[in-house]
Order: sequence, then C-alpha cells, then structure tokens
Amino acid sequence: MNTATPGKTFSDYLKSTSEKHSLLEDAQGVASGAMLASLGVLLLSSAGLLTGGTAGVAFLLHYATGYSFGVIYFVINLPFYYLAWTRLGAAFTLKTFATVAATSGLSIALPRLIPIGQIDPLAGALFGGLLVGTAMLALFRHRASLGGFGVLALYLQEKLGWKAGLVQLGFDFCVLFFSFFIATPFIIVCSIIGALVLNLVLAINHRRDRYVAM
Repeated sequence: MNTATPGKTFSDYLKSTSEKHSLLEDAQGVASGAMLASLGVLLLSSAGLLTGGTAGVAFLLHYATGYSFGVIYFVINLPFYYLAWTRLGAAFTLKTFATVAATSGLSIALPRLIPIGQIDPLAGALFGGLLVGTAMLALFRHRASLGGFGVLALYLQEKLGWKAGLVQLGFDFCVLFFSFFIATPFIIVCSIIGALVLNLVLAINHRRDRYVAM
C-alpha cells in the first residue's frame, strides 16, 4: 500500500493561517525588514554613529579600515549560519541569509540612491535605532533575523525564555565598549541611545505568546 504523502502544490505555499505565514508573506517580511534595516544603517552612518551586534562590529571595521560596511557585514555573519541551521532550522537560516544579503547590498546602494548629508547624531540615533529595531521586529515575526547576535538572541529566547531584546542589549553594550577607542564621547552617548531605542522596540513588542504566527 502506498503511504507516501502527496507533494505540495505551488498554491499551498501561498496559503496562510492564523498560525503560519505563507511563502508570499514571508518574502514580504524579509524584503521589508531588509529595506528598513538598510535605511536605518544609512541614518546611523550619515551621523557617524555605531550600533551593537554584528552591524556594530561592521561599523567599527568600516570606520577603522574604510572598507564597505555592506561587504564587512555580509562576511561577519557567515559563521553564525551554522548555529542557525543546527538550532533554528533550514527555513530560518535561508530567510536570514536572504535578509543579510539584501541588507548588505542595499547598504552599498542606498548612499547613491538616497544621498544624505551629515545629520545630527542624536536624531540619527533615535530614527536609525527605531528603523533597525522595527526591521528586526518584522523579521523575528517571520522567523528570520539580521544574523549574527540576533540569531543567538532569538535562540536563547526560544530555548531559555530570555527576552531577545534584553539579550541583544547585553551584546550591544559589549560591542559599544570598543567604540571608546575610535569615537568621541558625544558620538558614543548617541550610539548608546540608538542601541537602547532599537532594543526597547524588541523588548516591548516581541512576545511569542502575543504573536504566534510562524
């Protein structure tokens, strides 16, 4: 007797329920997250600011070496895909890889597409942090992330119940510590404010018991 499960049709991947996003919805979530994140990065870099996570490491190396933020950010995230694949699954890993690749590419292209002069560091921190935090929130709700420490933060939330925003905040302060070697005190203070805004968006809004779609 044949007990094989019939394969899914293309229309099956476009169906969504209250518990599961469709493929089209996930694609929209990944695209939106990458666009918001890259715009936030543009505001932060235009203000000469730093941030936390692997993006913060990429900013540090970008300011220190002059190499493209997008290229550095893409390369730094490569080691974290093993953790994502083994602990959070293939779908999460593929969506995160697509997000990081898109964010890296947009971060390279946006300064030419949306030229912005130097902006006030405090304004850049508030609006840049809000944009990146909102991007991460959208990605988390579609089972994706901006890679790096975000992967580890989301894993610890799912396995240990620790709030992803607070875990991310701890990592961010570790990265920002090294900014004392390359930035002025005012820029560092504004960068910390931006990191706080980013992580408060996650800590306040990201709860698995409140938003259950996968």
